[in-house]
Amino acid sequence: MTKELILLIKEKTSLSVKAIENIILLLDEGCTIPFIARYRKDATSNATDEDLRVFEEVFNYSKKLLKRKEEILTLLEEKNFLNEKLKNSINEAKSIQVLEDIYAPFKEKKSSRTSDAIENGLEPLANIIQSLKYTNEEIKQKAKQFLNTKIKSSNDAISGAKDIIAQRYADDFKSKEIVRNLIASWGELQIKEGKSFNKNGVYSNFANKNEKIKYIKSHRTLAILRAVNEKELSIKVEIDEAHLLENIKKYKIPQWASSSKDIVYDAYKDGLKRLLLPSLKREAINTIKEKASSEAIELFGKNLKELLQTAPLVNQVILGMDPGFVSGCKLAVIDENGIYLDSDVIYPTKPKENIEASSKIVLSLIKKYKVTSIAIGNGTASRETAQFISELIKENNLDINYAIVSEIGASVYSASKIAAQEYPKLDVTIRGAISIAGRLRDPMATLVKIDPKSLGIGQYQHDVNQKELALKLENTTVDLVNKVGVDLNSASYKLLSFISGISEKLAINIIEHKNSIKRFNSKNELLKVKGLGAKAYEQAVGFLRIKDGKSILDNTAIHPEDYTLTKNLQKNYNIEEIKDNQIEQIAKELNTTPFKLKDIIQELKKPGYDVRNEFNQVKFAQDVTKLEDLKEGFILSGIVRNITDFGAFVDIGLKNDALLHISQISQKRINHPSEVLSINQNLEKIKVVSVDLDKQRVGLSLK
Repeated sequence: MTKELILLIKEKTSLSVKAIENIILLLDEGCTIPFIARYRKDATSNATDEDLRVFEEVFNYSKKLLKRKEEILTLLEEKNFLNEKLKNSINEAKSIQVLEDIYAPFKEKKSSRTSDAIENGLEPLANIIQSLKYTNEEIKQKAKQFLNTKIKSSNDAISGAKDIIAQRYADDFKSKEIVRNLIASWGELQIKEGKSFNKNGVYSNFANKNEKIKYIKSHRTLAILRAVNEKELSIKVEIDEAHLLENIKKYKIPQWASSSKDIVYDAYKDGLKRLLLPSLKREAINTIKEKASSEAIELFGKNLKELLQTAPLVNQVILGMDPGFVSGCKLAVIDENGIYLDSDVIYPTKPKENIEASSKIVLSLIKKYKVTSIAIGNGTASRETAQFISELIKENNLDINYAIVSEIGASVYSASKIAAQEYPKLDVTIRGAISIAGRLRDPMATLVKIDPKSLGIGQYQHDVNQKELALKLENTTVDLVNKVGVDLNSASYKLLSFISGISEKLAINIIEHKNSIKRFNSKNELLKVKGLGAKAYEQAVGFLRIKDGKSILDNTAIHPEDYTLTKNLQKNYNIEEIKDNQIEQIAKELNTTPFKLKDIIQELKKPGYDVRNEFNQVKFAQDVTKLEDLKEGFILSGIVRNITDFGAFVDIGLKNDALLHISQISQKRINHPSEVLSINQNLEKIKVVSVDLDKQRVGLSLK
């Protein structure tokens, strides 16, 4: 652990030096981010999992930066280029980009005008010209000294020397940074029609426009770049070159010089136009692409977190319905613990539309298993199926609710390896109905079985950095699953595999062990699981729960390492009577810390508490909406299914979600829909502002 590494991290995070040192040591010991965030608060000054993920990113980047510094210093030293000034510049570099800019002049040039000039021995002439000590006529005379078989005249020599000066300007890292910043501040993205442009296509409103690089929105960037890949649009970066040239005159060439400054200026101008601008313009496009990708990935992570933390529907027997016209509506019943009970297929809609038989089957399942809630997928035939259920409930005076749930990704799960392992004897269509029921019972436990990229959240997911997207979604899922906790006796192996310290293979071993002993009654029994060692136990055990176990502590997030402390607390104090202003004193008396004591007290007061109950609760349907019945001005309710940069998509009971544009979300100006809305948020009193029957689109407003 170097001092330089710690200082780099300190500059880019809000963490103290001591906390940084402690986190690095904990990571080196094999501790995970969720474990450190929950059980090592004293070492990190109560850093959250979000703080630690930022730390992790900065830590990894800083290590790469330091490693690259070492490589460059070694290379320069080997070539005898390294001096104290250059060494200081490298050591002071705060980014890999700046570091590469510093190193650029020393990279071996491939065949080019510059390398040709160097090979022809014109570097000394370039030095003479740049010294600004000689008149143009004197330089012509000195240029004659450099004539050879390849350099035939003074003009050829001066031209070659100018190529070297142009390269020097283009390689100067300070000049490069100035031009880079000017492009970022004043550059424009020029968008024109491409070879395959379709004037009536989806990209028609982008063509023949200039967008300021500084202000272009990430969703527009990703759309434009997709169009470029599809050859519908072409783009290039434009900037006022006259301003850049004036900048060169003002800052790069001394005003007092009256000798060869015109030659130097011409060389610098050539270096700017031929060498520097083309590379920085390409870099600018890459930069806005990376920025757009990064912002889109952040939005994916935020949307996934909100989706997974939707409150579960506890103590309910649920009938899941996967609607369909020709193939019928698939049914599946799951119990309070998500265990599959039964299934069937009904035909309550056209073309078969056997209402009587369908009603008998549904009523039979409700009576046999004491079904208390119904989950209906929002895909094809959803509205018609919801109408059937609504009338069935009314006609039979049933004390039962139904909800429309997003079925996106259910078909992906149905055909997946995990679905085949969980329900090997069931048809894929029934697995889909089970997934729909599970989304109502426990969204997190159900949705972690599906690749997050198949959940219909975010925007332009195929156009962003796939490696970074996968990492973000993985970390988001891991952090939330550990924050919520997992019931050992009802969790799937997939859900368990997101727990700190538990790999997918180890999760399968846990399930197999549970099946062999019927159920876990104590967390200690985990130590008998094949392959689960002391470190994995330490990292995982606090995030696991056992309902109705041998000890109430098994249904809390209290770590076994603190069981003795907890028993001393229970023995000597009345938990319910402890006030906040007593925490510090009691912590001293028990030889612990306030952070740890607060967490233990909170867990003892609410064993089995689920943090998701603080978030969006399930919304049961009250009516069925038909697109043809909608008119501008209608007031509806709905559920936010997806959030993008330009607005939110709201489920109002139709096959397609309606668009709530960012301009229609609030009376106040907002920068992003996520400032006001969240995934699965229930919205009341949404106004219909547009209905397009041909395109099956509905526009909404909250104003």
